[in-house]
Amino acid sequence: MKNNVTEFILLGLTPDPVKKKIVFVIFLVFYTATMLGNLLIILTIKTSPILASPMYFFLTYLSFSDFCFSSATAPKLIVDNLSKKQAISFGECMTQLFALHFFGCMEVLVLILMAYDRYVAICKPLYYTVIMNPKMCGILVTLAWVGSFLHSITQVFLALSLPFCGPNVIDHYLCDLQPLLRLACTDTYVINLLFVSNSGAICMASFAILMTSYIVILYSLRNHSAEGKRKALSTCTSHIIVVNIFFVPCIFIYTRPPIIFPVDKLVSVFYTIGTPLLNPLIYTLRNAEVKTAMGKLWSKRVNPHGK
Repeated sequence: MKNNVTEFILLGLTPDPVKKKIVFVIFLVFYTATMLGNLLIILTIKTSPILASPMYFFLTYLSFSDFCFSSATAPKLIVDNLSKKQAISFGECMTQLFALHFFGCMEVLVLILMAYDRYVAICKPLYYTVIMNPKMCGILVTLAWVGSFLHSITQVFLALSLPFCGPNVIDHYLCDLQPLLRLACTDTYVINLLFVSNSGAICMASFAILMTSYIVILYSLRNHSAEGKRKALSTCTSHIIVVNIFFVPCIFIYTRPPIIFPVDKLVSVFYTIGTPLLNPLIYTLRNAEVKTAMGKLWSKRVNPHGK
């Protein structure tokens, strides 16, 4: 069937002009804080010798994913709240769809790598430096990039297979496959099954893997010293918080039929904009090593000659 749609109209979060200005200010602040927070973590890890372990190597990629994941949706949402016509071209819509799933999947896979790193460090400490060597870490990150690309390109192919011949109004602030399914002028049952079996399965399987791994890690801590337990629990608790605030909204959005719920937009805001903002706060406020490294970095910037 021929595709007659060249652009989509995004209804955004609210039609009210006054509320739009409030949304503009709030999300401009959120997005700016997200960018600065994640860039600060990347800069701190790259310049600090005490943060040279594999855990912080993976944290760099998590912050990079957060930076890009938020950038896939937040700038468009911010600008649209000042625009009279909240339109997005078909090509831009597909680009946003690709970026949203690419960096979202990258975040999922990096969280799994971070859990694996903690598992090896706590459960197999004698083999840690052998298993988590720099070459292996590089290979794991490369596999995460490849896996993210395959997932996101699949989403784009599914979207491109949909015919759009009439309605072009998306009751959302972003282009994702689920809102697009509601506009397709064909039966979307098979496409939705493929969508759920792809995105939904990734969310559910990854969440199950992560929770299982942390249960194993926490169980193994019973044989550690009090100081070892305290340090491991501090790190693992941060990871578990991040996993839950990211995966719970994702599971809600990507593991169900294309049915509209009033809270869909708010849930999407939470995991596309809220989570990338919260991650830097969680990893800095609960991590003494990162706070120490940031303090040293700040001291060098304020007093570069050590006077």
